Amino acid sequence: MDNKVLRKLFLGFIQIHILHHAKEEHIYGTWMLEELQEHGYDISPGTLYPILHNMEKDELLRMEERKVEGKIRKYYSITLKGEDVLTEARAKAYELFKEIK
Repeated sequence: MDNKVLRKLFLGFIQIHILHHAKEEHIYGTWMLEELQEHGYDISPGTLYPILHNMEKDELLRMEERKVEGKIRKYYSITLKGEDVLTEARAKAYELFKEIK
């Protein structure tokens, strides 16, 4: 299978996964990277961080900087727009999975 095709397809899944966790609690890049890897996504920081920045730019996430152990860490949480997108994405995913199951 063509890895480029799979990466494009999984990008949407990754964004839904990010929104899901950002709704539950504040997330940061390293934690999210480990979470995605636990679910089988082969993703690098060079891929994840632009996704987070674009989701922030699209107003799906908001970013807050916090000092942790002397370093600045960027935490992300979901916005109202992000919650609306997540709700719609969940409904569409549910319908799709029912169909392809």
